[in-house]
Order: sequence, then C-alpha cells, then structure tokens
Amino acid sequence: MDISIDLLKKLRQETLAGIADCRVALEDAKGDYAKAKKLIVERGLEKASKKEGKETSQGIVSSYVHQDGKVGVLVELRCETDFVARTDEFKALAHELTLQVASMNPKNVAELLKSPYIRDPKVAISDFIKLTVAKLGENITVAKFTRMQLGE
Repeated sequence: MDISIDLLKKLRQETLAGIADCRVALEDAKGDYAKAKKLIVERGLEKASKKEGKETSQGIVSSYVHQDGKVGVLVELRCETDFVARTDEFKALAHELTLQVASMNPKNVAELLKSPYIRDPKVAISDFIKLTVAKLGENITVAKFTRMQLGE
C-alpha cells in the first residue's frame, strides 16, 4: 500500500513513534489514520509493559515556575541510563510532568499517574509516560515531586 508522506509525518508528530512504526501502523490500518494512531498507542503500551520493573537509577530533576511566580514545581524523573536522560524526548516528558503537577496539584506520585493528562484528558499520565518508554526503549519512573505555592 502506498502511504502518503504527509500522513506519515502527521502520525509521527502526534504519537512521537518511529517512522518505521508509523509506516507499519498505517499499512496495517490500510491508510485509516484513526486506526493507525490507535495501533501505535496499543503497540507502544505493550512495549512499555515489557520494560516495567527495570531499575531506574539515572535521570534528571526538572523545574517549572509559573509565570506569576506564585507556583513552583520540581520533578525527579528517572530512567535506566544517562544517555536517555539527556535526550530531548526525556527532557520534554519531565517538563510536561512539571506542568501537570503545577496545574493539577496531585498529593502523591500514585495520584499523579492516575490523573488525566492536561493536554489530552482521554490519556492518563501513566499511559503518557508509557508512550515515551516505548519510544526510548527504557523504563521511566517518577521518583518524586514537590509543588510549592506562595502562602501555603
């Protein structure tokens, strides 16, 4: 089946999956974009589940201070290797998690993981993390976070 480059690019940008994975998903879905996107997510979650339980001793601490300066967040995000910790995808995930904590004010990591992603409420944060796990090929965990608000 001939897959359009524009459709392939769009699927890659929205899912962050590899080009080959996007092409296979579009071919399996016979060019149906919605089905292909669903396949990418399902396959990504399957890959991520195989990584669970691996030790995560590397990572980064990401920070965010809201523009009014009244809310600040630190998130410790861990992965298996320092190589992955330095990637743009990993740093972007850490930043998204700081935004999530700033806006949703979860009480603990378990509550954070269950909360709906602020940019796509149909996706839980745990699934959002799993999509990055599938792309990077390493286990990723949220070790801890701190949220500070002026006057609290």
